Order: sequence, then structure tokens, then C-alpha cells
Amino acid sequence: MGLSELAANVLPQQRSTPDLIADALREAIIQGVLQPGESLRQDEIAKQFGVSRIPVREALRQLEVEGLVNFYANRGAVVSALSPAEVEEIGEIRVALETTAIKLAIPNLTEFDLEKAQSILDAALTETDVARLGELNWEFHTTLYSPANRPRLLGIIKNLHINIERYVRLQMTKMNYVERSHKEHEQILNACRQKDTSTAVRLLKRHIDKAAKELVKYLVLVEKT
Repeated sequence: MGLSELAANVLPQQRSTPDLIADALREAIIQGVLQPGESLRQDEIAKQFGVSRIPVREALRQLEVEGLVNFYANRGAVVSALSPAEVEEIGEIRVALETTAIKLAIPNLTEFDLEKAQSILDAALTETDVARLGELNWEFHTTLYSPANRPRLLGIIKNLHINIERYVRLQMTKMNYVERSHKEHEQILNACRQKDTSTAVRLLKRHIDKAAKELVKYLVLVEKT
């Protein structure tokens, strides 16, 4: 699906134009339609969406905050690329923030929360679409973190997930990651059911660490080729 199709999908929605454009561009970046290092010409994007450059500029600034776009003096907006070192750092930050979130959330987890998390895992088990698997991955994590009642913390975590999402999808397609990730999610959920905070924190840390290290290793190999 190209950018024009993504634009057609989001424009009928009842939301502000900059948000809709940001949604389409974000999905295009995550799907790889727009590649790292690719220039994002505001006039061309505005033409595809049938709008002026003003909402396009606002959308690009929103994606800059999310870490998906960089602005350069001579090139304008460009799709960002994460280096192995940056992926490693994001993994370290995720460990710190997400283990804090789950630690705060576990005492407040209800049976409804646990059942919802399990239903997400059940759906992921039979899902073959990589984009949907990425969405289910975030839904699972946010279901377990939301009861922490720390909206700013969750917002930061979500931004990190958005920033790394395109690389997570790469893991799913090229690194046989899905089955192992599912098993690790099941283990984390079981620890949450038992209100075993120390085990849940340990399992979550290992889950994020392993994924980050494998992705770093892969990106290093790509850089050498």
C-alpha cells in the first residue's frame, strides 16, 4: 500500500487534518513505504492529501517529536534512521520505564485486564499480518501498564514503541521472532496473574533486552554489507 492509498484511508475520519496526515505518514514509515533517509517534500505531500503545506508541516513536526522524522537545514524533513547504538539506547530506556510501569500496575490489575491481555495473545497466535501483529504487541503491553495510572509514563513508553515499531516488524519478518515473543508474553502474563511483581519485572527486562540485542546485532550486520 502506497502513501496515496494510506492518505485515502485516513482522510474520511473525523479528526484534525494534521493528525490525519501524521497518521498516514507514520504508517507509511512503519510499513517501509517511506524509507530511512528519504526526503519528505511538503509540497508533494500536500498535493497527495489535497491540502495546503501548513497542516503537512504540523504533521511532520508531530512525527519529529515521535522520532520518526528529522529536519535538516538544507534538506528539510527526512525519515529518520536508527543506528545500532540508538536501538541499544532505546532498549535500555524501555527496560527502565516499562519495568517501572508494570511494577506500579500489578497491584491494580483486575480480572478484566488479565482476560483482555490473554485475548490479545490468543488473537496474535493466529494472526499472520505483520502490521496487525505490531498493533497487538502494543495492545498487550499497554493493557498491562495502564493500571499503573501514570499517563505521562505511558505516553513516553508509547513514543518509544512508535519509534522502534518499524524495526520490530523487521524482527517479525526476518528473525523468527513471533513464536518466541508470544511465549515470553505468556510468561509475563502468568507472573502478573500471580501478582508476582519481581518475576514479572525480571521476565519483562529479559524480553526487552533480548529483542534489542538481537536487533542491534542484525543492524550491525546490515551496516557491514
